Amino acid sequence: MRDQTLAERLHLDMPLVMGLTLLCLMGLVTLYSAGGQEIAVVMRQAMRMVLAFGLMFLIAQCPPGQLARWSVPLYALGLLLLLLVLMMGEIGKGAQRWLDLGLVRFQPSELMKLAVPMVVAWLLSERDLPPSMPRIFVAGILILVPVFMIAKQPDLGTAVLIAAAGFSVLFVGGIGWRLIGATSLLGAASAPALWYMLHDYQRRRVHMFLDPEQDPLGSGYHIIQSKIAIGSGGIYGKGWLNGTQSHLDFLPERSTDFIFAVYCEEFGLMGVFLLVTIYALIIARGLYLALYSQQVYGRLLGSGIVLTFFVYMFVNMGMVLGQLPVVGIPLPLISHGGTSMVTLLAGFGMLMSVHYHRRLLSGKVG
Repeated sequence: MRDQTLAERLHLDMPLVMGLTLLCLMGLVTLYSAGGQEIAVVMRQAMRMVLAFGLMFLIAQCPPGQLARWSVPLYALGLLLLLLVLMMGEIGKGAQRWLDLGLVRFQPSELMKLAVPMVVAWLLSERDLPPSMPRIFVAGILILVPVFMIAKQPDLGTAVLIAAAGFSVLFVGGIGWRLIGATSLLGAASAPALWYMLHDYQRRRVHMFLDPEQDPLGSGYHIIQSKIAIGSGGIYGKGWLNGTQSHLDFLPERSTDFIFAVYCEEFGLMGVFLLVTIYALIIARGLYLALYSQQVYGRLLGSGIVLTFFVYMFVNMGMVLGQLPVVGIPLPLISHGGTSMVTLLAGFGMLMSVHYHRRLLSGKVG
């Protein structure tokens, strides 16, 4: 057995940490351009980044068994906070998503991005896999209750991410393809009812996804300008700080949901290839760490976290490219904002905790 490196003693997986750090630094570079070259914006994002990496480090020190014990209490706390949001939450931009506790103001829905996969992994790991129908039913209820509460705020983007996090754990748990097919058919059959449950602005987003040209100066403006920015980048891009769509204020939400369009315009197809490659390496490394866990709970939780990260990336890029409806999901670790960054890196801290515990059980340190 060889001596442990410093990273191993700190329970950190260096390939994963390096990939996440590189992605965050690329985000700061893009944000400086997208945010109007204001150094204060970049500094605030860098401070959030330091906080997020610090939390990731602390969570990586926790044994997976401790994470499993926290699963149910954390889920219950999240449901209580979501209920408080619906009763007394602050309203901003037409949505009731925030709780103001005086010293801190936060979105409880962010907590559920971790609590839902944790509690589903805990439920499935209590018995042998694949899960029985009763356990699948209970897991579905545990997922759908917070999803509907968050969709009612309304926050469809976060609801989609939480549903993806929960069902990713179920998928890795080994549910049968027949059940997946039956659930898909049921979802398709209920689409008309779900359509009428959407808010007017959400239905307009679907209409604009199908034909943004029908309202080019209104609901379709975002996606039209996004496509112009992406197309104008060409193969090599216009160069950093030289994007016209963002700097001339044609592109809305350019530092948050549509920052990928800014990146495409300035760095072109080659830059996009580099960005997607980094995402792919992070996802591949994360799945490797998760699937080689010797604990069922760790394997399920780690895989769910990585697949949720993939959904973040896939939905945002698809939305900006006009291939998916606009649902307000940021590009992971690139878009401006601290809550999603903290949640994502906390999840990767859990993943590294799972991996380190595997090495302890197997007697390996490498």
